[in-house]
Amino acid sequence: MSQDRERVLGKAAELLTRKPTASTDEIARAAGISRATLHRLFASRDTLVRALEELGIRRLTAVLDAARIEEGDPEEAVRRLVAEAEPVAGFLAFLVTENQLFEPGELNEGWVRVDERVGALFRRGQEQGVFRIDLTSAWLTEALYALITASAWAVQDGRVAARDSGRMATELLLGGVRREQEREREQEREQGKGQERAR
Repeated sequence: MSQDRERVLGKAAELLTRKPTASTDEIARAAGISRATLHRLFASRDTLVRALEELGIRRLTAVLDAARIEEGDPEEAVRRLVAEAEPVAGFLAFLVTENQLFEPGELNEGWVRVDERVGALFRRGQEQGVFRIDLTSAWLTEALYALITASAWAVQDGRVAARDSGRMATELLLGGVRREQEREREQEREQGKGQERAR
């Protein structure tokens, strides 16, 4: 896929996530190209949507690989995942919200694999006693997607600084998902650090 095509898809994802009914004229304007050029790249709106799905899943798979979510401490893996996902948050938001992609029985296998890998990260955290077991891995997966998506929208709207968005999303998620004893240990560690600094 050419870089021009990928750039157009990135702009289309940003627009369609916030305005699913956007016309092809609006999509072309958002991408900084003419409607004719958009039609040369994508023969129809459906072709554009499917191309967005394909590129989004490829990028998300690369994010999971770069974050090494199957390795090390589950909490640190979540932190790496959020950090790596920030640049593709628009695609994630599009994949999560675009109804055309989720017709009954037609869920893309690539998306299923992404979902399974993220769910496995949360299950591993639960099995290791790091994450709460009263919240299902499926729910935690959806919560992660929702926070990354909301974070991207907040940055796009100028309500949150880009440099803060990932940290805030991570802390909110982990603050709710940690098991109580893990939370207490984290507080003890923070208190210890504060005492060390005070000396």
